[in-house]
Amino acid sequence: MLDQSELTHHIIAAAIQVHQKLGPGFLESIYENALAIELESSGLRFERQKTIPIFYQGRPIGEHRVDLLVEAQVLIELKAVAAIEPIFFAVVRSYLKALNLEAGLIFNFAAIPLTVKRVGREQRVGTSNSGKQEGIRI
Repeated sequence: MLDQSELTHHIIAAAIQVHQKLGPGFLESIYENALAIELESSGLRFERQKTIPIFYQGRPIGEHRVDLLVEAQVLIELKAVAAIEPIFFAVVRSYLKALNLEAGLIFNFAAIPLTVKRVGREQRVGTSNSGKQEGIRI
């Protein structure tokens, strides 16, 4: 199993390959499909469009959907926008909090060169008695 630093290095390398081959101008879903192929070629396990439930006072109120979760350790948020906005960091931090993870990456495929932003989490959340992660509880 790769440590987080090695894992993020492999993920960033895969994203750079996608950006070099496709360039800017496509929808985020196109980059997600291509990045999934690169990650699979690298032998990395990942989940696409992972659903994270959100709770308020113990009741489900909605859900987040994560673009990619690699090796159950690193969350990936894909963008194809003019600029990375501060709200993107807040969203990724909420995903990290919900999944009880420490590391996230934001890739902006519309930029030249590819924009890569690392995102860390602010605080840890617990797990349920079963050890299963329960999503964000507000």
